[in-house]
Amino acid sequence: MKTIGLLGGMSWESTQVYYRELNRRVNQALGGLHSVPVVMVSVDFQPIERLMQQGEWQPISQILKNHCLNLQQAGAQCIGIATNTMHKLVPQFESQLSIPLVHIADSVAKNLMAQGSKKIGLLGTSFTMQEDFYKTKLAHYGVETLVPQKKDQGIINQVIFDELCQGQLKPRSKQAYLQVIEKLQQQGADAVVLACTEIGLLIKPTDTQIPLLDATEAHINDLVTFALSDHQ
Repeated sequence: MKTIGLLGGMSWESTQVYYRELNRRVNQALGGLHSVPVVMVSVDFQPIERLMQQGEWQPISQILKNHCLNLQQAGAQCIGIATNTMHKLVPQFESQLSIPLVHIADSVAKNLMAQGSKKIGLLGTSFTMQEDFYKTKLAHYGVETLVPQKKDQGIINQVIFDELCQGQLKPRSKQAYLQVIEKLQQQGADAVVLACTEIGLLIKPTDTQIPLLDATEAHINDLVTFALSDHQ
């Protein structure tokens, strides 16, 4: 098997999902005592989150680049960043890596194409919903992106940082998310992408009539496919 380099900690709640599911799916595919070869860096999210709120993205980019280079040096054969928002910085340092970086929005787009979705609602942090890095990537695959209204974006973002990143799953927050999803469906979305690695902890596909695509699930599947790509 190939070795996965996992950059996590943003937040650790979602990173544990990555680690568990990478191993579970590899074992499911191969059986026995098989598990995924992985090298991992898990950061302290607090100082990074503070820089995010201050709009200081260049120092964050440098931090991510250094960790990715360390993963590469440690023997990783590809890199997965276990968060959606930080993929906005990938273009700043990806060319300095000599191994592939599996971009989460590419994983999402391939799944959307497979299910025939052409117009999706996007839920994530304020950065993911307001900026173009995700929408542009999906547009390259012919997918149009809708985002919630400004007030609803604030609710989605607040729940992510104040609750989900701390492992809190509150029924009232789940209901608020479902109301936002319903609005996106009414605006013409034929699917909704959960483009934050923590949202899938709160909302499940069985909770809605509209198809949900968990970006974390799509990303993990692509990383597993890479790990197994040369298995004999």
